[in-house]
Amino acid sequence: MAAISKGLARFPGRAPIDAYGNGGFRFANMSHRGSLLCLPSGVYDWQPAKPDDVGLLDLAAVLTEADAVGFLLLGTGRQQVFASAAVRQAFASAGVGLEPMSTGAACRTYNVMLAEGRPVAAALVAVD
Repeated sequence: MAAISKGLARFPGRAPIDAYGNGGFRFANMSHRGSLLCLPSGVYDWQPAKPDDVGLLDLAAVLTEADAVGFLLLGTGRQQVFASAAVRQAFASAGVGLEPMSTGAACRTYNVMLAEGRPVAAALVAVD
């Protein structure tokens, strides 16, 4: 599992996802190999490589920004995979919506919500 600390942002602030696939993402004129965590504070490298790896500690950084995040889009790879009961309970307790979907759908939805100025975050598992 990833550490609770987010580390340094790959990009400080919010940026739409321009492309995904081939094991990574493109955003803000940059490319990134691996999974991403998109928060109000920035875009971060994210450790989970497959949906089954995503646990509560991997999403703790989202909950630390709960005041600025109303909704988390959880991109779970090629197919939708539901979050564990512990993750669902933690998000419900924090008052943050949680919606698991394929990574492609999560990227598209994130971009729309971001353009609308909505308080959204995304945790995106990279796909090949």
